[in-house]
Amino acid sequence: MYMAKKEEYADLSHRTLAVTACDMSIFFVSFSSVYRILRSAKMITMRGIHKPHNGRSIPPVRKEITGPNQRWSWDISYLPTYEKGVFLYLYLLLDEYSRKVISWRISWNQTAEEAKYLLEEGLINENILDLPEDQRPEVVNDRGRQMKAKPIKRMFEDHNMPQLFARPRTPNDNPFVESLFGAIKTAPQYPGRFLDLDESIKYFRGFFHWYNNEHLHSGIDYVTPEQCHNGLREIIVARRKENFKQQQNLRKEVNRLYQNTLTINPENLILNLNHLTACSVMSP
Repeated sequence: MYMAKKEEYADLSHRTLAVTACDMSIFFVSFSSVYRILRSAKMITMRGIHKPHNGRSIPPVRKEITGPNQRWSWDISYLPTYEKGVFLYLYLLLDEYSRKVISWRISWNQTAEEAKYLLEEGLINENILDLPEDQRPEVVNDRGRQMKAKPIKRMFEDHNMPQLFARPRTPNDNPFVESLFGAIKTAPQYPGRFLDLDESIKYFRGFFHWYNNEHLHSGIDYVTPEQCHNGLREIIVARRKENFKQQQNLRKEVNRLYQNTLTINPENLILNLNHLTACSVMSP
């Protein structure tokens, strides 16, 4: 409870809070236990500005990917400014396996040239052109004019990178980048509007550093996108499971000793039902 009320953890979901506490060795408690405790304290609420899902969207069938740089997705999103009808545009390239933001840029214009800069930066950042042609990622995008522009299509063809198009008016065909856009615009710190290009770049430079390196992503077992991209996901998850297993064994041992004490000395048993709470026993 004390941790959940601290400002730096106030915006975490109950699952992320449980994982963060485990990684910091503060307590080891299941997701459901954290949820139950927070709900009893009326601390479970929606975070950010959300619109309800219609419940009818079905994601497209995609071939299985087993590691980073096997499939990328990219898109462009509007960023409102303080002048009505005037927008900045956020270009975003995402790795679907690790959810890492490979590259991003912001511009006053929606053009194929800006999109090409985004994709070329991603190729350089991940050294894709050093890979054999049959190991390069396929790329998912929608059917906007920037995506269908001849320079973009030609670039993918020259680098032997299959370009996959989402169906018209079907954002769930490109769900990972669309989900990230939603997370960006419902984040508690999101300003909503930007004064100019410099202000937006400054904000997103900090946001994407946090997202890639600090954000515990629910879609990749609550590791950061950078950790997943670097192949650390399985190691971190295995370590957490081992910590929970040790904690379970410790709880059993403490409960066994407690029961033995009560059996031997029942006169020492004093119960105050108003002060009984669920807790996790930590080793010294």
